[in-house]
Amino acid sequence: MLELGIKGRRELIVKPEHTAKHIGSGTVLVLATPMMIMLMEETSRLSVKPYLEEGQETVGTHVNVSHDSAVPIGNKVWCESEVVGIDRRKITFKVVVYDDEGIVGQGTHERFIIDEKKFGDKMEAKKMCRCTPDNQRYSTRRLGKTPRRRSVSG
Repeated sequence: MLELGIKGRRELIVKPEHTAKHIGSGTVLVLATPMMIMLMEETSRLSVKPYLEEGQETVGTHVNVSHDSAVPIGNKVWCESEVVGIDRRKITFKVVVYDDEGIVGQGTHERFIIDEKKFGDKMEAKKMCRCTPDNQRYSTRRLGKTPRRRSVSG
């Protein structure tokens, strides 16, 4: 059963593909903030997965973190997550990333429990939104109604 206090831990050795320079978020060869956040999300998701019902998953909905210390290629970082809040389908995690010298980043992360089938069906319906050759968007999801045209600003 999902409950407060569930903890998770994941490790990562910083490789060139994890750097700010590689992913385009900066020009330096250190752990990129988006990659640190990815580790936080993965740690949180995997920590609660065994407590979900079959057919359920979680999706990230909010991240509020600081990136406090740079980490060079070759160094190990690890993330620790802890469930600190549960409000119906919303799970709030405390997340902290460390290296051998201390805290690299910290904050909170929220995830929502979803039904994988229902979510998949929603995404399939969303795919039905198309752009026409004249760059107008319309939706075929509105069953029984003529598709409505909307301008796409750009």
